[in-house]
Amino acid sequence: MDDPIPVEQLIAGAAQDAGGWLGALAVAQVATSADGTIVRWSNAAQELLGYAPPQVVGRHISELLHPGADRSLGRSLWETAATGRGVMGTVTAWHREGHPLELEVWACPVSGRRHGASAVLVFAADAHAARRIRGSSAVWDGLFARSPVGIAVLDTQLRFLQVNPALEEMNGLPESAHLGRRLAQLLPEVNSAEMEEAMREVLATGEPVLDRRRVGRTPADPEHDRVWSCSYVRVEDPGNRPIGVIASLLDITEQQRDHTEAEAGRRRLALLSEASVRIGASLELERTAQALADLAVPYLADAVTVDVLDVLARGDEPGLGLSAGSALRRLGKAPLGGSAVTDILAPLGRTLTFPATAPYTQVLADRQPYLIGRLDEESVAPAARHSPKPARLLTAGVHSFMMTPLVARDVVLGMATYYRTRPIGPFGSDDVTLAAELAARAAISIDNARLYHHEHETAVILQRSMLPQHITPPPGIEVAHRYLPASDVNEIGGDWYDVLALPDGKAALLIGDVMGHGIPAAAVMGRLSATVRALARLDLSPTALLLQLEAALADLAEPMLATFLYVVCDPASGRCTLTRAGHPPPAAVLPDGTVRLLTTPPGAPLGVGGIAFTTSEVTLPAGSILILYTDGLIEARGRDIDERLGELTRLLTEPQGSLDLLCDSLISHLVPASADDDIALLTARIGADSPV
Repeated sequence: MDDPIPVEQLIAGAAQDAGGWLGALAVAQVATSADGTIVRWSNAAQELLGYAPPQVVGRHISELLHPGADRSLGRSLWETAATGRGVMGTVTAWHREGHPLELEVWACPVSGRRHGASAVLVFAADAHAARRIRGSSAVWDGLFARSPVGIAVLDTQLRFLQVNPALEEMNGLPESAHLGRRLAQLLPEVNSAEMEEAMREVLATGEPVLDRRRVGRTPADPEHDRVWSCSYVRVEDPGNRPIGVIASLLDITEQQRDHTEAEAGRRRLALLSEASVRIGASLELERTAQALADLAVPYLADAVTVDVLDVLARGDEPGLGLSAGSALRRLGKAPLGGSAVTDILAPLGRTLTFPATAPYTQVLADRQPYLIGRLDEESVAPAARHSPKPARLLTAGVHSFMMTPLVARDVVLGMATYYRTRPIGPFGSDDVTLAAELAARAAISIDNARLYHHEHETAVILQRSMLPQHITPPPGIEVAHRYLPASDVNEIGGDWYDVLALPDGKAALLIGDVMGHGIPAAAVMGRLSATVRALARLDLSPTALLLQLEAALADLAEPMLATFLYVVCDPASGRCTLTRAGHPPPAAVLPDGTVRLLTTPPGAPLGVGGIAFTTSEVTLPAGSILILYTDGLIEARGRDIDERLGELTRLLTEPQGSLDLLCDSLISHLVPASADDDIALLTARIGADSPV
């Protein structure tokens, strides 16, 4: 038969299972007769004073007091037994090991069976420990009752034992509704399973859990989600056994909202900063529109389209009004695939036509954002009259919709449309503001692209109009030429070439490059070209002609420089006179295939002033080819100029066919991509008939 379990252990075990607090203070139980003779001595009394039961049973209780103490305890106990009242006091006992021990004593009578005689039941505890517990209890009671932090005491089964007023207010429930129930039973609309898992972890390991977030709704505010910071600490008995958990909760909804808003603000600033870089990185309509769509997904919306006025997409100027409706070309769309929403929307490149009464046209006319916070059948009805797609978008899960016009420099250019399907709430005022800022940046870039194309086309037309339209060389000279404008409007410059007939059957081959870009450089190039034609008819010497060109540059309001190469050829003799003003050297291909760079004195560019120009002469065999070019043909980023000249001469050593084929070969090999600078190329076969 198993040994009986001591009553003290049964009480402690039951208290632990119930999540109670028995055992926090060791209490000795002593029973005496009415005259103060000890008749029962508990194990706790032995642990407290060191005496075993046989050593004290039968002795008077006053004998256990300190020798110098007041020995009136026996009399007090007898009076207690006689009067039937309880007493409480502090006495100094004598420990078996010979030192005094201050005790708090509680004594109460127990009625006897005979003649009303009474026994006395005495409870004793270490006075210092008792005072400490009472002080801790007072502090705990004050903190528990007055703290603005929600506090709960839970047992080992995670059932509420006690909650303070602050937690009652947070949860919107009285303490009576909490007691005996678990969090999952009490507040099903918070993440209770996660919180209880954290408390079980604390009970198992003893390690506190700090700042675990509880999120959801309580009866205190059933219409709004709130956030609490929760911390959990294990409570133990003197044997270090877990007897419960203390939970503290702090409502951080406002702080979390402020943090979320600040974080959203930082993300918006980062997005706008990225938009300034990515959207403004191109002067192409399609790339700019697609960059806007890609940026907005998924941060702002789940699907985005960007549509530009069809007249702009065609390269024309925007119209004056939208009274007849609007035609938009879809140039941006994100995501491009894998989305039920974008699968419904028109593909890239499609031109969409809307009547004057359609919402799309109205947004363009009003130049104001258009928002449908919560999309439903009633809100899509106006657009549904023109297309079945709004209803399909509603079926695909679109619950919020927004349009922002693209307006730059008071010109309406198009529109960006945003769709939201994720359960993150509808578009709000902050979203409209962000979308408008993104649209403004995109509109500026789209308008810059429009102006770029317009200026680029104007510059190219001006450039081409000033180049010789029809070159008729004198007998004995065959020519071919090419002009390739730069791909960037800022690089359109003043490259030109010409072939002029001179007296005595001679010819002037010339090529030049005005330093600078855009329409101003092209205009100066035209002025120099006309001046050369006029001076050549006067049969001036090459050096005198160059001095007159320099004077023409000096007459300009703004200083300009130009490189220039002037070659006078006599096809009958093959004699050539060359004069350079800072221009790259010409190349010559002799009939036997030998290639030479005619390294004449380079001279200084026109416009420098104060520099004397010199001429050089060279005689070329009949059938030789002269190649004149501007620096755009041989310059390349990251490449040495001598290396590029070497490539040019290697290409010229290959067997040559017609001059047209030679021009095409040089450009295709030396400029495989779009040119960074203007390129002018002039080739001439001297003193031979054209090949068949």
